[in-house]
Amino acid sequence: MYVIVNAAASADGKLSSRRREQLAISGADDFARVDRLRAESDAVAVGVGTVLADDPHLTVKDDDLRAQRREDGRPANPARVVVDSSGRTPTDAAVLDDAAATYVCLSEAAPVDRRMELADSAELITAGDDRVDLLRAFATLQEAGLEQIMVEGGGELIFSLFEAGLVDELRVFVGPKIIGGRDAPTLADGEGFVAEFPALDLEAVDRLDDGVVLTWRVDDR
Repeated sequence: MYVIVNAAASADGKLSSRRREQLAISGADDFARVDRLRAESDAVAVGVGTVLADDPHLTVKDDDLRAQRREDGRPANPARVVVDSSGRTPTDAAVLDDAAATYVCLSEAAPVDRRMELADSAELITAGDDRVDLLRAFATLQEAGLEQIMVEGGGELIFSLFEAGLVDELRVFVGPKIIGGRDAPTLADGEGFVAEFPALDLEAVDRLDDGVVLTWRVDDR
């Protein structure tokens, strides 16, 4: 399995404002880049916080890219993965429609009634007691044939994936905007590292829109 974390961050490293409202950090060229990466991937993953804040569809937008996937013998859209320890994904969330297969990763702590409701629209993966065990959950996704996973946020999930040693590559569009705020989400939230910080090797720097795309490989992966 190959895991690519993709994000758009402000010049000061924020994903959105302290209100956690979706902000346009990048422009049309970067949206097209993200769409191509989605089309290249077997699945697109987000944390439940992103689902609750943005209600993303996580599908390929470009008709030609969807057509090319079909020509390659793949579904028009990649599968969608929601990491949701306690089963908070709304049953009317956009990721639960029939545009693509959806996997919801839960922990054992998720209530039975929520499991039953979500099972009507998604394939459920249970791994971990109180929180999703990402190593086990992603191993199950790989067994289902999902080899390239694109992760689109948010900061809690991204940190947890780095903590679990699952990230192979990080791509970040850094936009010309200052958001600020000690409570604004960053690229990698969670508890934070205090030792054994993940090291990155810079592979590419590309100007795009009014910002820059940084491509990093995770060292020793």
